[in-house]
Amino acid sequence: MFSKKKKNDIEDPIMENTADEQVTNVQAEESADAASTAEVQPELSVEEKLQQEVAALNDKYLRLFAEFDNYKRRTQKERVELLQTAGKDVIVSMLPVLDDFDRANKAMQGATDVAPILEGLALVHHKLKTTLGQKGLKEMETLHTPFDTDLHEAITNIPAPNEELKGKVMDELEKGYTLNDKVIRFAKVVVGS
Repeated sequence: MFSKKKKNDIEDPIMENTADEQVTNVQAEESADAASTAEVQPELSVEEKLQQEVAALNDKYLRLFAEFDNYKRRTQKERVELLQTAGKDVIVSMLPVLDDFDRANKAMQGATDVAPILEGLALVHHKLKTTLGQKGLKEMETLHTPFDTDLHEAITNIPAPNEELKGKVMDELEKGYTLNDKVIRFAKVVVGS
């Protein structure tokens, strides 16, 4: 009934302890190897750490500088392109007026009556003013207004017929214009003195 155990199957507490000790010894050797590896790579000195940090910051600075330089070139190129095409929409809006002037010239060549030609020119003139007004161009009102050096350019002074017109614009030789409320051409005027 009792079975016989083989010699290898016998549990021996002494043998088990020896196996545990062997595992512990192997682990101790591995940790010793790791420690010796760490000792082979010495820690960097403070000076070397600072040199690495300086190199990293210098690299970052150079990259940032290059990026900014690229940004400047790109925006300058865009600005040049914008300036070259800035007047495009105004020119395109003026083309129908130019076409009207071409038609008026053709009509004048064979016309015998002046009235229709004058009417056509008045229509083209009105269309031109309307088109420019839509783009923000406005005529300055100058007659009988006080002389203002921010808006007017005095060509000459003449004696005022009465006291009310002294220092005011008597006559307008050339109209002044504003574009979006900014003076683009001063009115050339005669001022009463």
